[in-house]
Amino acid sequence: LIGTALGMWVTQRGGQPFRSTVDTLVAMGQTVPPVAVLALAVPMVGFGALPALLALAVYGLLPVLQGTVSGLQSVPADVRQAAQGMGMSPRQCLWQVEVPLALPVWWSGVRTSVIINVGTAAIASTVGAKTLGSPIIVGLSGFNTAYVLQGAVLVAALAVVVDLAFEQLARQFQKYS
Repeated sequence: LIGTALGMWVTQRGGQPFRSTVDTLVAMGQTVPPVAVLALAVPMVGFGALPALLALAVYGLLPVLQGTVSGLQSVPADVRQAAQGMGMSPRQCLWQVEVPLALPVWWSGVRTSVIINVGTAAIASTVGAKTLGSPIIVGLSGFNTAYVLQGAVLVAALAVVVDLAFEQLARQFQKYS
């Protein structure tokens, strides 16, 4: 929700002066590996599930924000002008024209965010969270290849299933946009 709201804000008149700052922060944020985000969260909130959730929220925000901005910017200017010419207010134009047309691009940002978070959640076991990655960490620390493979297969299977589900939902969105 935060990424979507922020993305919508920076594409509208009131938020446009902050657009370049947000773009720079997103570009910089995406260069930071998920392990580093987890490592930065531990000193703030300690070990366990909380730093994992914090890192997942922060790392998942960026693709959603980028998808929102890209989707809204992909709406042709003449479509906006036509909506305004029909007497739509800026708010009506946003919700009735721009958002439906931006939905497929926004959804790809959400999809990317979820897939990244599946992988990041697996390594969240390194900060004490109980995840599907726990067998990987146990296997690595005990030199047990079977545990490592078990965890890796589970995480990979989850990523594929989630990706396929989001792809099906994307096809549904394309029918309406």
